[in-house]
Amino acid sequence: MLKDIKTETILFLDIETVPAYAEYADVPSAFQKLWDLKARYIKKEKESDGPAELYRNAGIYAEFGRIICISAGFLRGNDFRIKSFSGHDEKQLLEEFSVLVVKHFNKKDSLLCAHNGKEFDFPFIGRRMLVHGLPVPAILDLAGKKPWEVKLLDTMELWKFGDFKSYTSLSLLSAVFDIPTPKDDIDGSMVYNVYYKEKNMMRIVKYCQKDVLTVAQILLRMQGRPLIRDEQVVIT
Repeated sequence: MLKDIKTETILFLDIETVPAYAEYADVPSAFQKLWDLKARYIKKEKESDGPAELYRNAGIYAEFGRIICISAGFLRGNDFRIKSFSGHDEKQLLEEFSVLVVKHFNKKDSLLCAHNGKEFDFPFIGRRMLVHGLPVPAILDLAGKKPWEVKLLDTMELWKFGDFKSYTSLSLLSAVFDIPTPKDDIDGSMVYNVYYKEKNMMRIVKYCQKDVLTVAQILLRMQGRPLIRDEQVVIT
């Protein structure tokens, strides 16, 4: 049961992703053709939107995007410690994140938790590790595992209670649970511009860290436990 899960065994995480290239024109021709095929199936706001206009959406697909930040948070004593892995070298940040997972969250009762993690964060990380030829940590490797052996928590899935009809955003769920959050600087739709146009990685990292804390707060609310106070948050 949810209330029986030891929060201290959980690594909370959130990722930020962008298209692999800044502009559609920069994409190698072979991948341009593949993106053109993909773009046909993407729901468009305007019928006139073509592959080039839709390319900013490429960051949500592991085949066409890449990770620029992973923020991970965990409870240690009275502290909620947050560590971020960010930069332009995706392979390096994935390697560093993997070291944290394998070293500290490789036990029988260890869990990973993210919001919409089962649809996005967890598979995206695993796929990008395979692209770079990196070993996937056991906790993320689902091949051959039975459902009860999977150690992945998803706050959106927990909120659904088996309902498959709706998507509930992290910001909406935090409002529903009356979880105080700092005024947003950016949202996910702005990450492309902040990264490629403003070139402000730290702004993205701070946004990612805020989301990690919010995921943890939501799970604590679901468990009926006290929230993490500001003075308990430690950025490492």
